[in-house]
Amino acid sequence: MAGVTNAPYRVLCQEIAGGDCLFVSEMITARGFVEGHGQTRKLARFDPAEKRKSIQLYGTHPASLGQAAKILTQEWGVDHIDMNFGCPVRKITSNGGGSAIPARPRLMASLVRAVVRQAGKVPVTIKFRTGIDDETLTYLDAGRVGQEEGCAAVALHARTAAQLYSGEADWTAIATLKAALQIPVLGNGDIFEAFDALRMMRETKCDGVVVGRACLGRPWLFQELRDVFRGIEPAKPPKLGAVAKIALRHADLLVEFFGEHVAMQHMRKYLSWYTKSFHGMAKVRPALQLVNTREELQGLLAALPGELEFPEAGLRVKRCKAGNSQKVSLPDGFLDNRMDDTPLFPDPTGDEGLSGG
Repeated sequence: MAGVTNAPYRVLCQEIAGGDCLFVSEMITARGFVEGHGQTRKLARFDPAEKRKSIQLYGTHPASLGQAAKILTQEWGVDHIDMNFGCPVRKITSNGGGSAIPARPRLMASLVRAVVRQAGKVPVTIKFRTGIDDETLTYLDAGRVGQEEGCAAVALHARTAAQLYSGEADWTAIATLKAALQIPVLGNGDIFEAFDALRMMRETKCDGVVVGRACLGRPWLFQELRDVFRGIEPAKPPKLGAVAKIALRHADLLVEFFGEHVAMQHMRKYLSWYTKSFHGMAKVRPALQLVNTREELQGLLAALPGELEFPEAGLRVKRCKAGNSQKVSLPDGFLDNRMDDTPLFPDPTGDEGLSGG
């Protein structure tokens, strides 16, 4: 997730949950990475403490994607590459990229093939949505592309691009995709609690789950997932005092990675998520949103009522704005020739404003 799953947050989640979960980077643009774009290279960095190096790659041209995969596997030593075909952002789909790409399966196949060939023994996975809208469903074609081009697994966010993050995820689509493929299928969408993951796997027969928004301000969710998959009753969510300690550890990791000024800018959004749903935090949140130093943050967190219980209702609160549905913007005539494999616009060189899908 853009602006969220950077190296400090991945390390924090790993510290809490251990090594069983795979923590994937925020989305990195292939061309920007290949050309040495400063911000892109910085976002692609891994922390030495990370047990597995997993990176999410985005691009629209086979050449840049293949070259990025070659550098990442041969020089950076990544252990896993995930390709994102789920971005619903208007400026991306309007040029035929992101979640528009699966509507042209031959184009998608050329992109996936380029990465799989260069990745060698490093596993490649792909993530996509059910389609552009209810009239243009593409997930079965996308799944077949992943299987035929040698992907280790595919992940389905069970919403269309038109839905953005609104409404309910259609888990029946995950079940349909699982029944159609021989390679592993991972499900994504509306996993708010660890038991939701078990329910999704039982209902759809999928092989695993991908968690996105639910982990915002809840890095302990991955420990809960580990527990339920092992048949262990997960612990109660931490009280506010324990959450404050986690937030301060998060801040320290961000300071080490970005420096104090940038770290505190990052922490402002995280603090909103960490304190979400706790009673009385509306009065405290404005000060947290203006924090400038680690010392100031420590003082504000120390003043919070540490014995405050995590509210049960907060477990199912959406952790970011779901937004409204949209009419997906596509290039003129984009759906007229869906067998065309020609990319329609240059790869972006940076990662600003891109959504993880």
